[in-house]
Formats: sequence, C-alpha cells, structure tokens
Amino acid sequence: MGDSYSVRLGKKKGSPAHPLSPSPSLGFIGRVLSVVGVLLAASRILLAEDPLHLPIGDPSRRDREAPLVLDGITDAATGEVITPAELPSRLKDVRLLLVGEEHTSMESHRVERRVIEELVRSGRRVLVGLEMIPYTEQASLDLWTSGKLSEKEFLERSRWYRNWGHNWNYYRDIFLVAGEAQLPLYGVNAPREVLVAVRKKGLEGRTPEEAAHLPARIDTDSPEGLRLFRAELEGEEMHGSMSEEEWKAMFAVQCAWDATFAKNAVAALEKSAKDPRAILVLLVGSGHVRYGLGAERQARFGFSGRIASLLPIAVRDERDRGVETVRASAANFLCGTAPERDALYPELGLSVPMGESSRLSVIHVEKGSPAERAGIAAGDAILSFDGTPVPDRETLNRLVAGKRWGDSARVSIRRATGTLERTVLFRRQPSTPESHPAP
Repeated sequence: MGDSYSVRLGKKKGSPAHPLSPSPSLGFIGRVLSVVGVLLAASRILLAEDPLHLPIGDPSRRDREAPLVLDGITDAATGEVITPAELPSRLKDVRLLLVGEEHTSMESHRVERRVIEELVRSGRRVLVGLEMIPYTEQASLDLWTSGKLSEKEFLERSRWYRNWGHNWNYYRDIFLVAGEAQLPLYGVNAPREVLVAVRKKGLEGRTPEEAAHLPARIDTDSPEGLRLFRAELEGEEMHGSMSEEEWKAMFAVQCAWDATFAKNAVAALEKSAKDPRAILVLLVGSGHVRYGLGAERQARFGFSGRIASLLPIAVRDERDRGVETVRASAANFLCGTAPERDALYPELGLSVPMGESSRLSVIHVEKGSPAERAGIAAGDAILSFDGTPVPDRETLNRLVAGKRWGDSARVSIRRATGTLERTVLFRRQPSTPESHPAP
C-alpha cells in the first residue's frame, strides 16, 4: 500500500517496527523507559488485527480460509491450487485484474510479470495500469512502448525517482516485457503535487484545480475498509497513537487514491471497447487490493465489467512463522511466494516530506536502518550525498538507487549544532532471535 503522508525510503510495506534496544549509555531510569517503549510497541503489534485473516469482504468467502502454496496459485472460490498457465482460463470473462504488490519485494514483481506473460500467451489483448506513474506522464509511457526511449531516457522523462522513488530495477523486467510485446501501459496515479496537497489538507481542502485530477465520486463510507486500513498500519510506530478522527481522515485520503486508480484504469479500458476480450492488469500496492475494499470497491461504482484480484503472499511472515492459509475473501487468487527478509536493493531507511521545500528535512528514521546506524536523526537536513548536492527527494532517491549492499556513502547533514558528515554503510543486519519475537 502507498504511504499516506510521506514517502519512507526503505520500509517494506507491512513490516513491523524494529524492536527497541536500550542504549548502554542510559541510566537506570532511561533503561526503564526504554523497556516501557519496547512493551508499548510490542503491544500495538499484538493488538493489531492480522490483515490476512480478517472476516471481511465477499460474504461467500469471508468465513473460511484458503490454502497458500509456494509457487502455486489458489483459486479462493474453490480452494483448488492451479499453475500460472492455468490462470488465464479462470479469467476469461474478467476485464479488470488487480494484482497487489509489496513495492520492494522482487517476488511480487516476478508474479506480476508471469501473470502478464501468461495472459499474452493465451491470446488476450493485455493492457497494464501502473500505480508508479501519474496519468499526466502518459506520453513517456507511449514512447517507451513504441521503443523510442532508452531506459535512461525513460527514467528521466517520466521523472521516475520523483514520482515513485523505489528502485527501477524492481520493475525493469515488467517494462521490458511490455515493450517487447508492445503492450499499452497506462499511468493511473494522480500527479505528485495533488497527492501532497490532499494529504496535507484532506479532501475538503481541495482547490478546483486539485479536484480536477481526482474522481468526482469518492466513497469514504466503508467500515470494513477502515478496519482493514487500521489493521495494516496500527502496528507501525508512526501511526500507533492516532485518534479515531485522524484515522478516518487518513482513510479518506486512501479512498481518494483508490478511486483515482479505478477511474484511470476504467478510462484506459474504455479506450479498448472495440475489443471485448481486452483485459487491464492493474499493478498497485497490496493494500489497494485486499478484500476488494480498495480500488475494486471504487471501480464498481462506474464499471459493470467483471473484476478479479490476485495477491502474491509470502509463505513465511516477518517473524519467520509459516503462513499456510489466508482468509479466502482476501482476493480471488492467492499466490504463495518465497519469503524475503531483506530488500534486494539497499535503502537509507528514512522519511522525507513529499512536498517541495527549501531543504530536504528528515521527518522519521527507521530503527536499525543504515541511516540510524550512521547517526542521522529526525530534524536533520540532508545537504549532499557522496559530494552531490541533494536539493530534493528525487535526487536522493536516484543516488540511493545507484548503491548496492556492501557499498557506503558520505552524507552531509545540517542540524542545530552545525554541518556534520556521516558515513552510511549499506549493510544488512544478521537475523537474531530478537528479530523474530514470539507472539
């Protein structure tokens, strides 16, 4: 699921907060407070509902579980496990297929690519909708599909690291497949500045210009949708102490996001109305797909075609516990994937505002991240990265994307005490028993 108020560089969606460790330099009171912090953080995680096992969604499936099989695709309606090659026959009447992803999971993207390939192989006309690209960048997608842009040119023209930020290599194979098969690609997101404005002001504060980029109808009345939204975020330290009104306001923004995806995906499909067998595969974050309560719910207000969903789900969770079943109503199809403890490409592990400002200020640092281990803290302003000035988030994303695990970077920051130099070491942390606390 996309972040609601900031872009967090380096957090895999749905991962729990890292356990807090008391500093050796703390006194007795400090150690006690640190332990209390551990208990409070742990209690939020334990009290939060599991998004994969909620009794919500389709009434015909929400009261039972469906098996999750590694490298198999489960038809949640029947419980039957099929192969990827068998999937197209189950989708013969589907016009809109939503495929959920974890943005920094290569396994998710392999599933997306395989689904697209099998649909093409079956003879369907396949269109691809992309959360990663705003619809205002459609020209760059058309040029890519027609083979008129190199990868470097596409990344620059589409403003990939401004509009999205996640490493291009996660998505590269999907774009290559689309280019080779000349599959129409469609951006379905809203312009970045509109998302920033809505996050800051809410739906009621939209200007007419901002509202023009969003659907006229945005349904925010979904108790089940709000329940799912909270289940996905309540265990995270950034959202652990929000009021009920804050949750509802944040959920309303999520609904606007879902409705925008739906509106632009349906508009792309309508362009292919002359081909009733055309199918649009919409690639969006899993939180926009689960239980049909996100983009699918919003799409049903103006689209009469058949909609289906597919979720790639790791067969082991972040605490290294096996995931053998998932609530059958979570999606129409469930694909078991191999667990990934670490992201394939390194990340700083910090959050910066999405809006433009005179300096790039850090608003949050993930515990245990390369940024925290380097001594970067909330409130610091990032000035340069390996000697290159960093005026904006796009530049920072692009520079980090050039790193691999094992690399280092010199980061210049400014804080109240003056300008400081920090060395960031992009090193993964070994798994320990504390990394996977018992439930």
